[in-house]
Amino acid sequence: MPRQPVRTADAPAAIGPYSQATRCGNTVFLSGQIPLDPATGELVAGDLAAQARRAFDNLRAVCQAAGGSLDDVARVGLYLTDLSQFAVVNTVMAEVFAEPYPARSTIEVSALPKGAQFEVDAVMVLD
Repeated sequence: MPRQPVRTADAPAAIGPYSQATRCGNTVFLSGQIPLDPATGELVAGDLAAQARRAFDNLRAVCQAAGGSLDDVARVGLYLTDLSQFAVVNTVMAEVFAEPYPARSTIEVSALPKGAQFEVDAVMVLD
């Protein structure tokens, strides 16, 4: 099954040799999104909640470019530089997703690109 790249100007451009997302059949694999402003390419100002909201906004834009929405996301991966801030991300995720929530993993990492505190990736399944 051929890979079909997904691109949108409404989310930050890839900063390496990868696509914002790749569609294979009815499954879309969304690359990690950090809290970059798509217009400037700069990290958004603010606390972890602000960064998480921007990263989820970027993820939403890529979902839409692939023909879906966050309601079609089956799995998310969350990456935090400080796992003690887990409750903050839970609050933002509850704002972004409706029940039934996607499956997820949450992993603490030592660093993220551009000094971000948060990154999210996902798998979306379309009808």
